[in-house]
Amino acid sequence: MIPPARWKEMDYEKLEAGLCQLPLCQYEFINTSELTFSERIRTVCEDQCPMYNKSWACPPAVGTVEECKARCLRFPRALMITTVTEVSDIANIEETLATRGPHEEITRQAAALVKEQASEVMILSTEACAVCEKCAWPDGPCRHPEIMNPCVESHGIIATDIAEKHGIEFFNGNIVTWFSLIFYKE
Repeated sequence: MIPPARWKEMDYEKLEAGLCQLPLCQYEFINTSELTFSERIRTVCEDQCPMYNKSWACPPAVGTVEECKARCLRFPRALMITTVTEVSDIANIEETLATRGPHEEITRQAAALVKEQASEVMILSTEACAVCEKCAWPDGPCRHPEIMNPCVESHGIIATDIAEKHGIEFFNGNIVTWFSLIFYKE
């Protein structure tokens, strides 16, 4: 009996050929054991992000940092992707958040490539319930859990730490580097 395709090892050559067709700045395959989780990142969400406590994709709806860490570490590997965009004022969080749309579309395309071969996938990206005009949180369940991707930072992950470990650049000035992590099981 031939096992289902999802039981085969990942064809990284095929996956990378697909990734090269996307407008990514950089990408890297990582072991999730390399991720650094921090309560401090969650504090930044609470103190600086206007979406805190307003979305299923953000704290506190995503759970505690420990719960998020456990969810992430169920997956042995992840694909980290980055895209870049320019804004007039990097300190303007609303302007910066408004540039997420193209990155989210690219994340969905990269995740589709991974899903072709993986047995299970979980996506963390930049979402703050941009899918709906107004999120159902906290009064009702997420209306679109199949397309809503929680924010990397909402899980307490220090994206810049893993980026530095793998030589993934993140820029200064008015260039925004968007990070996504596509967790997978082969």
